[in-house]
Amino acid sequence: MSTTRRMMLAALAGGALTACGAPERSTGPAAATQPSTPSPSPAVSSAAPSPTMTVRPARLPAVTRAEIVARYGHAVPRTWGFDAPGVLRRLPAGQKAVALTFDACGGRGGSGYDRALIDFLRRREIPATLFLNSRWIDANPAVFRRLAAEPLFEIANHGTRHLPLSVTGRSAYGIPGTRSAAEVYDEVAGNRAKLTRLLGSPPRFFRSGTAYCDDVAAGIVTALGERFAGFSVNGDAGATFSPEQVGTTVGAAPAGSVVICHMNHPEGGTARGIAAAVPRLLASGHTFVRLSEAWH
Repeated sequence: MSTTRRMMLAALAGGALTACGAPERSTGPAAATQPSTPSPSPAVSSAAPSPTMTVRPARLPAVTRAEIVARYGHAVPRTWGFDAPGVLRRLPAGQKAVALTFDACGGRGGSGYDRALIDFLRRREIPATLFLNSRWIDANPAVFRRLAAEPLFEIANHGTRHLPLSVTGRSAYGIPGTRSAAEVYDEVAGNRAKLTRLLGSPPRFFRSGTAYCDDVAAGIVTALGERFAGFSVNGDAGATFSPEQVGTTVGAAPAGSVVICHMNHPEGGTARGIAAAVPRLLASGHTFVRLSEAWH
């Protein structure tokens, strides 16, 4: 086996998913409903929605922060990684399609927009689920409005500050995770409230920053009315793969795969790699679905 092939297989097993770098951390309980503090990057707008963005009444989670703390505050996690109980990593048995999912992480170095990638999906009419972080939405309000209006795409929750989801502060790829059940609530519910206001209904799926979680945190996601979406194919290794690596990795995805890639690094190889992989998958008989089409 060649050195290049071994490196790609290692990335697939759990490669870097840190395309956005370290998040800013807030500590106050108000983080449950307030947008995150944006990066000082000039590309990031203020935390308030754009004046031209349609804002609808919020439908906050039926479970409160205090109830989450009371229920999960003393729970001890038993797992850490990509496959906690309840995490959706593959499509349901019998599904012959592939689900393409793209993260937009926000924050320092991570609020770009891969227009070439999205335009390719539009041209080929390939559906996808887009996991958008609160900070990325703040930085790209006009793009968000257009994506949210397109039936081809499904908008999902990628967290408020792009944190690994832990109740003990565990880190992934050097990014400190949430430190308690209360912080897990803040990470999920903050962006959930934003998306609910902007979309008119709450998102159905959540993915944490880095996609790491423990079993207690995954249970909190479920309690808040969302399903934790993991992945079975790491398509671009945190937007670090070359176009050739993305094309090879995604093009080999078997039926039932949930593919994770990124849409916030236009300088990377994701767009060209996806453009090479999709025709290959179509030619081999694959179809594509949004996550909500697989899990009704």
